[in-house]
Amino acid sequence: MRLTAAVLTVGILLTYVVTPSPSSASASTVTWAACPEDAAVQCGTMRVPADWANPSGPTARLTIARRKATDPARRIGALLVNPGGPGGSAVDFTFNAPAFFGAEVRARFDIVGMDPRGVGRSTPVLCSRELVDAAPSPLIESQRAYDETIAYNRKLAADCAARTGPVFHHVDTASVVRDMEALRAALGEQKISFYGASYGTLIGQEYAERHPARLRALALDSVMDHSADLTGFLTHETDAAENAFHQFIAWCTRDPQCVLRGQDVKRVWATAVGRARAGTLQNPYDPPSKLSVADLIGAAFAAFYEPQWYSFAYYLRDALAAKPAARRAPPPPVDLVDHSFPAVICEDWHLPVSGFPDLRRRLREMAARAPHMLVSPLALSALTGCLGWPSPPDNPQRPLRPLRGTPPVLLVNARHDPATAYSWAARVASALGPRATLLTYQGWGHVIHSRSPCVAGAVDKYLLTVVPPRPGTTCPAVAPQPFGVG
Repeated sequence: MRLTAAVLTVGILLTYVVTPSPSSASASTVTWAACPEDAAVQCGTMRVPADWANPSGPTARLTIARRKATDPARRIGALLVNPGGPGGSAVDFTFNAPAFFGAEVRARFDIVGMDPRGVGRSTPVLCSRELVDAAPSPLIESQRAYDETIAYNRKLAADCAARTGPVFHHVDTASVVRDMEALRAALGEQKISFYGASYGTLIGQEYAERHPARLRALALDSVMDHSADLTGFLTHETDAAENAFHQFIAWCTRDPQCVLRGQDVKRVWATAVGRARAGTLQNPYDPPSKLSVADLIGAAFAAFYEPQWYSFAYYLRDALAAKPAARRAPPPPVDLVDHSFPAVICEDWHLPVSGFPDLRRRLREMAARAPHMLVSPLALSALTGCLGWPSPPDNPQRPLRPLRGTPPVLLVNARHDPATAYSWAARVASALGPRATLLTYQGWGHVIHSRSPCVAGAVDKYLLTVVPPRPGTTCPAVAPQPFGVG
């Protein structure tokens, strides 16, 4: 789950006009043209039903990018990709494919990225920027705050639904899988290969379950476990976030480049949390705005994705040393923001809370097992963002089943992933059965293909040959470089 949100104006959304008319709900073809952003990549659109249960009703417009194989004579087929989120753009991922996949993969595959419905250029979920910016703190500490969160979520959902249209109520992953199968047919491919990262692994898992015979290869990087109930969701995610924090402390203790080295990092962190709770901790890079506890743990969590330990140590130092600053001029107004995260999460996850006492108990249990991070910011955003959501999930969790009729499947996960717990990958690999192989990266970070030559080599080889590494294979950790470079 990558926490990404791109601010869009209405003009930016109207990028490609190359498809059949909206009345053509079958969308059997895609007409391609050079992408405005990159002439080496083709872009196109196709129409699909906004609600697959009503194929003759309103439609959603999907945008697709295709980077054709550089060696057509040896072309294997189409490699569909998704970078996660929910909210990440597969179109942008396709633009950046040369910096991600090896030359042989790019030579032998058409790399194809479809922005999922509700995301980026594909009939995005649009909401009032002012309302999105007014979101209450996810660390709910009173009955009043709980009630206000429910009221806010209902207001947000109504606003987004009005601005987005019929697709707003159908941005679940099961609908995305239907779209992906329609795209496979439109591409004229009997089978596709798929690389999914983070939330994209859920797309891959559900496609494998629904269309096993249409898969040539399936690589899942940083794995979602869509069988987890609320307790498991909170517990595994929080354990992963706390583990990532301890990895930061261990690095800071041993690496001379940590600007906090020689200090008691746990005490530094406790001081920062205390000042954030008191409302006196200033954002060092966005003064004079203050950091709440939720902001602080969110900043730590985001830094652990790369991980960016070096820059986060500076961030902590500068936040504690910051002096009061003059108020900034407000940024220019932007009316709408692409805000698909809660719409997708609340369609895909059943996270029942019976009321504020239940939520308070759960948060206290998480804080007891994670005294530094308190709770996973990602799990907390999902849980509190769905409180009072006006409709039940269309695609809730369900037990995982062994793979049948698929090729061998490759899963990869970092041992110290802050966002998709390693325990999730192990559980999913076990549940999918002998056709699934888990490759363990012994290092840190989230989405690891490009972080380790060992992992990248293994994934690319699998995509080319559909032969996974031997069970139990591991890749050694690669030490993060300053500011996440390397």
